[in-house]
Amino acid sequence: MKKWTWAAVVGLLLLAGPDVFAQCAMCRGVVESTVSNGRSVVASNLNFGILYLLAAPYLIVATVSYLWYRTSKKEHGQRLKIASRVRGAMS
Repeated sequence: MKKWTWAAVVGLLLLAGPDVFAQCAMCRGVVESTVSNGRSVVASNLNFGILYLLAAPYLIVATVSYLWYRTSKKEHGQRLKIASRVRGAMS
């Protein structure tokens, strides 16, 4: 990727940073009730759990895409090798 693309991705991630720790209404109610009882660790653990559930599907898709790309690249190399052998045999 080009440098400006990486810069754009990093910029968007930095701008979206505060919104990443947002919660649904039910989760927010649980966090508020536990924080009022003096247990603030639950709130941070809940946020990290939400981020984990958010990241897992993206990691799976990225892994499958990488494996597909790698396999396609190998097959393309084999096709080029076969085509060059055929051209060599025909000449």
